[in-house]
Amino acid sequence: MPTKSLEGRSAIITGGARGIGAAIAEVLAARGCGTIIVDIDGDEAVATAARLAAQGLGVTARACDVTDPAQVADLAGATPRVDILVNNAAILDATPIDQLTRARFDQVQQINQNAALWVTRAMLPQLRASGRGRVLNIASIMGLRGSADSLPYSTAKGGLVNMTRALAVDLAPDGILVNCICPGFVDTRMAILPDGSGHEHETAWFREIYLKHGRIPLRRPAQPEEIARAAAFFCGDDCLYVTGQVLAVDGGLSATF
Repeated sequence: MPTKSLEGRSAIITGGARGIGAAIAEVLAARGCGTIIVDIDGDEAVATAARLAAQGLGVTARACDVTDPAQVADLAGATPRVDILVNNAAILDATPIDQLTRARFDQVQQINQNAALWVTRAMLPQLRASGRGRVLNIASIMGLRGSADSLPYSTAKGGLVNMTRALAVDLAPDGILVNCICPGFVDTRMAILPDGSGHEHETAWFREIYLKHGRIPLRRPAQPEEIARAAAFFCGDDCLYVTGQVLAVDGGLSATF
């Protein structure tokens, strides 16, 4: 069992109902952190929180659209203490450039990039009052590398990477540490193909290129809890002099060419 190294602290995890967000919520709560799962899908957030609470973990849920300023303001007003903010909410996009519309591009930027800034801004009073505030942005390896049909997603995640650096500089005088994780391929709902025809990690091209020929040196996708364990470092007291940093948790994918 992990030690209660985060006991007495409070965390907000956006996009926490499923996948990486839910795994981070579980890992932080297991370390004693009171954790609020925030998600646009309120029913799923409640179900995940109930599952974790049944394990004796201090997890609650709140429905919130992180692109809606009024809902974000309500969330901040209802959360008097925030020591840790994990900006994880995101949607997948794989639109070919010839089919891309301005509306779709803007939607992906609003959810995957801009919301992280405005949620952080809304929570600044609580993070400043904490004395040990932490902001962790969940970007993607696609924010560090190019990929076909990824323009909106990669642009947003790349913006989130550099937003992390800028926020780290701005918030350092307040003692707030801001860092970023860039996951590679992870076994979550986002790995389901956009047309619903199957799972990306089961396709012939993925198994041939990424596994057989070692484009991912560890030759497997990650599990959400493996991303969550890296997140726990940035959220806790083992991270005292690290800010503005970007960690690829990708099985070595970014080390190859």
